[in-house]
Amino acid sequence: MGLNEEIRRRRTFAIISHPDAGKTTLTEKLLLFGGAIHVAGAVKSNKIRKTATSDFMEIERQRGISVATSVMGFEYEGIKINILDTPGHEDFAEDTYRTLTAVDSVIIVIDGAKGVETQTRKLMNVCRMRKTPVMVFVNKLDRPCRDPFDLLDEIESELQIRVRPLSFPVSSGPTFKGVYNIYDSSFTAFMSNDRQTVAETVKLALDSPELDTYIAPFTQKLHDDLALVEGVYEPFDRDRYLAGEVAPVFFGSAINNFGVQDLLETFIRIAPSPRPSTTQTRIVEPTEPKMTGFVFKIHANMDPNHRDRIAFLKICSGTFERNKNYLHVRSGKQMKFSSPNAFMAEKKSIVDVAYPGDIVGLHDTGNFKIGDTFTEGEQLKFTGIPSFSPELFRYIENADPQKFKQLAKGIDQLMDEGVAQLFTSRLNGRKIIGTVGALQFEVIQYRLEHEYNALCRYEPIQIYKACWIDSDNAEQLADFMKRKYTNMAVDKHGHDVFLADTSYALQLAQEKFPDIRFHFSSEF
Repeated sequence: MGLNEEIRRRRTFAIISHPDAGKTTLTEKLLLFGGAIHVAGAVKSNKIRKTATSDFMEIERQRGISVATSVMGFEYEGIKINILDTPGHEDFAEDTYRTLTAVDSVIIVIDGAKGVETQTRKLMNVCRMRKTPVMVFVNKLDRPCRDPFDLLDEIESELQIRVRPLSFPVSSGPTFKGVYNIYDSSFTAFMSNDRQTVAETVKLALDSPELDTYIAPFTQKLHDDLALVEGVYEPFDRDRYLAGEVAPVFFGSAINNFGVQDLLETFIRIAPSPRPSTTQTRIVEPTEPKMTGFVFKIHANMDPNHRDRIAFLKICSGTFERNKNYLHVRSGKQMKFSSPNAFMAEKKSIVDVAYPGDIVGLHDTGNFKIGDTFTEGEQLKFTGIPSFSPELFRYIENADPQKFKQLAKGIDQLMDEGVAQLFTSRLNGRKIIGTVGALQFEVIQYRLEHEYNALCRYEPIQIYKACWIDSDNAEQLADFMKRKYTNMAVDKHGHDVFLADTSYALQLAQEKFPDIRFHFSSEF
């Protein structure tokens, strides 16, 4: 198969949502229908002993939440599907934002009872900025849900995108009868409560005489609802979906495997294959023969027994080959990889060849950082992979003097993942950790103890904002550094950072030093 055929048969997408909408459960069921797993796990369940495939970290299994993006690839009907299951919790949003730079489309999961929630709005803003095609899955129809038309109106107004239902539910909760697939004109009856395997389904046409036996007393309501859908919403236009202007909407119950296959089968038909990527100098087309790619995530200790670090490389163009030399643009060094990995969450397999859209895991001994570009010699830098200014800060101190080396190594490696940022105070050399959410501090503490055998404690510090600074006026910059010495720090990569203790102090600094640029993300 040639490069163009391989590109056409790839779909790389992220699943995003507010916490608890059922994102990881949907991921699990897509893997089940794709044949990648044979028994689905559960995020939280007393009856189901298998945990979700994508929640592979110990802390994720204990908390029942995703704290890191996991990558899973499988084949379905000749299409290669790469799913990235992202954390929903806002404290891990930075990992999710970065993941959205590596995907070609997105599925947003919405709880049918709660509707659009805060985190969903924020994530949709990122998709809108990047013009990423979006599909919506309204979940939990097995529970009492809001009226479908009310939900569709709310999705349009809250997410600021036109919607087009491609399936429609018949009731919800105890009287839930099933879903009519508008895209392929068939009704699927909700029959089974089998949550872990793919059950047989009953599919009927709208004019089938048997339909009434499955959906009575809602037969007339379904006909009326479908007539209203056709009257209110414009016919589905794939080009508008690919341009990020229209979101197709599906309904179902992921925990009961219901509506997931309709979503998957429509997705592989309409979702985009790998799209062009932007660099500082030009647009990279996936069909170009030479390999390019960028690191969008680093994960330490995927296998705690081997203390390995994996850099996740998104292939943007050409063909990635094992044992072939590639240029690591930032360092200028040629590197080759003897054991690049393909993923199934934490399960890895060696891959010989990868194509645009694929995510490859590279073993990292500390050489890589997020945003690094690999090419066959061209000097490129992919854009749009920022680190955001943290909002919460703590001093981090060693709680066990005998484990100084373990703590230093643990902090070093966890900070490379980009989940939090490390600053070193110029005044006293103390280490300061900055995060976008309070839960990150717990996760770092937990992982230091359980993955690095190091104990830490936190101490409070009053910081309002961390700003990276630079200037073309060397004299003014030197004067600023001298005057603000007690508030100055350096980040992990040696860049100067101003730690403003109040919003007033930041505003004053910006007014008094007009030639200094204050950056709130570290991609500049």
